[in-house]
Amino acid sequence: MKKLGWGIAATGGIARTVGAVIAAEPGMRVAAVGSRDAGRAAALAAELGAERSYGSYAALCADPEVDVVYVATPHAQHLAVAEPAIAEGKAVLCEKPLAGSLADAERMAKLAKDAGVFLMEAMWMRFNPLIRRLAADGRFGEIRSVQASFGFVAPYDPQHRLWNPATAGGAVLDLGVYPLALAHLLLGEPEALHVTGTLAPSGVDAEAGMLLTYAGGARALLETSLVSPMANSATVVGTGLRADLPAPFWAPGRMVLSGPGVEPEEHVLDPSRGGYQEQAREVAAALAEGRTESEVMPVADSLAVMRRMEEVRAALGAA
Repeated sequence: MKKLGWGIAATGGIARTVGAVIAAEPGMRVAAVGSRDAGRAAALAAELGAERSYGSYAALCADPEVDVVYVATPHAQHLAVAEPAIAEGKAVLCEKPLAGSLADAERMAKLAKDAGVFLMEAMWMRFNPLIRRLAADGRFGEIRSVQASFGFVAPYDPQHRLWNPATAGGAVLDLGVYPLALAHLLLGEPEALHVTGTLAPSGVDAEAGMLLTYAGGARALLETSLVSPMANSATVVGTGLRADLPAPFWAPGRMVLSGPGVEPEEHVLDPSRGGYQEQAREVAAALAEGRTESEVMPVADSLAVMRRMEEVRAALGAA
């Protein structure tokens, strides 16, 4: 049986990491690598065992051996790469956040839907077996509280993608997407959103504190920062059970469940499994079944989180 051919769009750290996972998966291969820098594309192609490399994303998307394009460019370029991929009928796995803006994400979703092409955000947290177990455990009862943080100190450099508005920089899009995605997975759409934070000299959001309130009084307390080292952990509390996810909560290797009358349960991730492998397998399964969306990470959820991030950034006045 022919292996599923992947095209890797970009050559940065995440492209290298996920590309290596794909290359090691049974039934998959990296067919080609594309970049605006032909030399870097050729180097990564050699590293991943790909036969071809291209100095443009359009050429990568046109390669007949590529079945899926993995978009690993900076956020602001996601649509520019996904659009020609969709036009060529290629499935698209796009790094989080789905795009640099809600408008771009909505356009990407419409293009894929109209073309009948598979599209999924590469939100690897949603595919982590411990996160999936957490979301499916009925012993929680009604979830009342989600607390999560993701932050570290990033030296200020207005040209770096994290601090540059031209590359859709800022804490919320790059880091805050994870706490917001966890809250959305467990609590759905909020009734109200309260935001505090600060901006960097470049105009992007440097940090944000978010309080989301839900029907019935449930709440999510979320934090993200590029100027403070945060705990990077999460706590989920229901009427029947509590979960503690130590850092990094978005890729947990361990989870502890506790509650009234419940002996603490420690769940440890099988080291052979993880979010990157699981999301690649989901793409392959969806294509084999003729699905144009993931059942684990549907496009509607990606758009909902994009909407929250846009609201948070607007509240802060971020560029």
